[in-house]
Amino acid sequence: MLHPTSGCADARPADCPCARCDLLLGLDGVHVEHVERRDGLLVVTVSTPASPTGCPGCGVLVTSRGRRLRVLHDVPGVTRVRMVWRQRMWRCGESGCPRKTFVEQVPSLVAPRGSITKRAVAWAIGQLRREHATIQGLARQLGTSWKTVWRAVEPELVKLAADESRFENVTSLGVDEHVWHHVDPRRRGPKELTGMVDLTRDSQGKTRARLLDLVPGRSGKAYASWLGERGEAFRQNVKVAALDPFAGYKTAIDDKLEDATAVLDAFHVVKLGTAAVDEVRRRVQQDTLGHRGRTGDPLYGIQTILRAGAENLTEKQRTRLAAAIEADPAHDEVFVAWQCAQQLRSAYHQKDLAEGRRIAEKVVDTFHTCPIPEIARLGRTLRRWRAAFLAYFTTGRSSNGGTEAVNGIIELHRRLARGFRNRDNYRLRMLLAAGGLTP
Repeated sequence: MLHPTSGCADARPADCPCARCDLLLGLDGVHVEHVERRDGLLVVTVSTPASPTGCPGCGVLVTSRGRRLRVLHDVPGVTRVRMVWRQRMWRCGESGCPRKTFVEQVPSLVAPRGSITKRAVAWAIGQLRREHATIQGLARQLGTSWKTVWRAVEPELVKLAADESRFENVTSLGVDEHVWHHVDPRRRGPKELTGMVDLTRDSQGKTRARLLDLVPGRSGKAYASWLGERGEAFRQNVKVAALDPFAGYKTAIDDKLEDATAVLDAFHVVKLGTAAVDEVRRRVQQDTLGHRGRTGDPLYGIQTILRAGAENLTEKQRTRLAAAIEADPAHDEVFVAWQCAQQLRSAYHQKDLAEGRRIAEKVVDTFHTCPIPEIARLGRTLRRWRAAFLAYFTTGRSSNGGTEAVNGIIELHRRLARGFRNRDNYRLRMLLAAGGLTP
């Protein structure tokens, strides 16, 4: 077969000018025969150089049966790219060989039955991972269908997900749940999934959170089962386990991660304090005025101020807060509750961890005796979680913040895809998007 430009045979000399085309193509084992623009497409015709070939069944040298044209989708540029592979066909002349005929395969170019080139598959995975792309968007760029793209990408993601090396060197672990669908669970299974996140810090002390896995359900049993499947070496390597105040996850940590320190997430602790202030405000509002807050009511006008940190309030906001509290003696309860929440919050804002722990211990020891029922209930909750609450100050400010960041990535990709119907596909996509398939 002669090259259409240079006239070279299949076994081309080293100085063949079409070698420049091969350099631009960037694929080993094939060379460019022809390039043209046709109907808004860039069509690149390629083939492999001639060489003696043995039958894969018996090893006898085979005779050629010519070639067939196989159209492949390649990485798009300014326009879509179609690669036309002139694939060789062979016939085995050995009478006892069961193979009879077969075609050549170039693994670096395309999978045996695939229609998307290997590098286009790698490009698609990169777009899904880094550019927040969707399968439908990639199919549109490649000029093919959703199923064609996913059938090419899925085996690669399954292979990466099955690689146990991605669970190595995990010393800090986070856990949280999220809802992945909003239809009848009888049709699509449990709405909640429990996600495990690697919160291990790098050499500079920064957390590079990555999703490790998603399992059905929101329960301690689901978390404990996953930990059990990871093996003894993984569990012994985990030293810190961050979690939200959910007893099920705490039980799983106590059972499976005996050497790990459970750490209650700082954000959720502060959220509990803020929620207690809101409950006090609503109760006092009902007791004093007999209805929910309305425009013009003193406590209704400061509801957002009560959720802010004291150090962030402007002078105008402080004046409004003082005026609302002084409007009725019963409002003193709200002010005391707000001061308690600020004290709890200040423990996390201390530069000195020892000072922060001292404040936290005072909170645990005193809040449960408060005459305000909502603050007393908060104090009892913190006493039950005392060890995990105080562990924040002895583990270098460990928290579940990285897990919440991963949940944000999951929410983004679920919205981009307009929801998911298949949980296995959902798991693979979220592992890819949140870095879980990279060791």
